[in-house]
Amino acid sequence: MIVTTTNSIEGKEIVSYKGIVFGEVIAGVNFVKDMMAGLSNFFGGRSGTYEEELINAREQAIAEMVKRANAMGANAIVGVDVDYEVLGADNGMLMVSVSGTAVICN
Repeated sequence: MIVTTTNSIEGKEIVSYKGIVFGEVIAGVNFVKDMMAGLSNFFGGRSGTYEEELINAREQAIAEMVKRANAMGANAIVGVDVDYEVLGADNGMLMVSVSGTAVICN
């Protein structure tokens, strides 16, 4: 399935719009990852633990969106938008939400 942030696909014609599709993932960050990220923050540099969590959450959200588009009979998703939010009383949850328009193209 083609998944793109653009509203069209070069060399393809959109013949049918199936509707808006979403994928959401809410991931908690555990104590060990918090501790490792804290060390990166203290000593400087990138936080590999948070980056890995973010990458996994984004990939899972996109996979969920693709699954829903497939169920609608689409073969592509255009206009994809990715949003990130921090949730929870202690900001210990990461939400990744993706959305786009499921389409059929030739």
